[in-house]
Amino acid sequence: MLANDRRTPVTVIGLGAMGTALAEAFIGAGHPTTVWNRSAEKAAPLVARGARHAVTVEEAVAAGPLVIACLTTYDATREALEPASAALAGRALVTLNSGAPEDARRMATWAGTRGARFLDGAVKNVPPAVGRPDTLLYYGGDRTVFDTYEATLRVLGGDTVHLGDEPDLAALYEQAVGGLLLPALLGFFQGAALVTARGLKAGTLVRYTVKWLEMIAAELPAMADEIDSADYTRPRATVGIFHQGAGNVPRLGQEAGIDVSWHTPMRALLERAVAAGHRDHSISALVEVLRRPEQELAQAGG
Repeated sequence: MLANDRRTPVTVIGLGAMGTALAEAFIGAGHPTTVWNRSAEKAAPLVARGARHAVTVEEAVAAGPLVIACLTTYDATREALEPASAALAGRALVTLNSGAPEDARRMATWAGTRGARFLDGAVKNVPPAVGRPDTLLYYGGDRTVFDTYEATLRVLGGDTVHLGDEPDLAALYEQAVGGLLLPALLGFFQGAALVTARGLKAGTLVRYTVKWLEMIAAELPAMADEIDSADYTRPRATVGIFHQGAGNVPRLGQEAGIDVSWHTPMRALLERAVAAGHRDHSISALVEVLRRPEQELAQAGG
């Protein structure tokens, strides 16, 4: 028997950019790989590389013990897999899609009633990074699924983590960590609009932006400690400093002729923090304001 013959057969459901990258990683690692997609033509390049194309989703699910679904949402996953409900019994189902923790819990219940063991996960990188040693994937749900297939799942990324048995943990962390992405990108895009308005290249920002992000990354452990201890009295940077700086943003937008309206809710948050007595506290004290929605504060004040 060849070594590859002992590798776990894998089925990949959904062949968008990420699903295709997952299938390519399994094929490259020697796993017998079955693929299925509503648009069958997307399977052709994978078949050329050695994958088996299942004509129906039932055939795809029945092809092996490990089914990985990579569709847009949990609803889309359930809709795609519903015709294969009977075939799911006794198999491990891993979902890698977007959605809220509530959606993941509902998906876990749906899978459980069909006899599948459920593990939910998230790929914390772009499709070209799938398979790299430093690519992060985290999972929540049935620990026995993770333990049984950890080596197979690690094909997708060397930094592979099981967060806990609760089926919604990956979705929870996906929402918690993912909230950083768009604001960070908007900050870069605003900077690009600012310098290009002066005839400079956006590329000139990259080196300095990366340094700034590295500084932020270095500060996160200390900020997390402040939040966990609820002690904001030894600040490196205060709410007041950020509040003062936010006052310059409208003038910057007017001078450069760019839209800075996305800062408005952040300025409002800083104003609420100052009003709540956090001016001289660490900027991480904003978490206390986030924990108390504005309506709740208004009711408390009234």
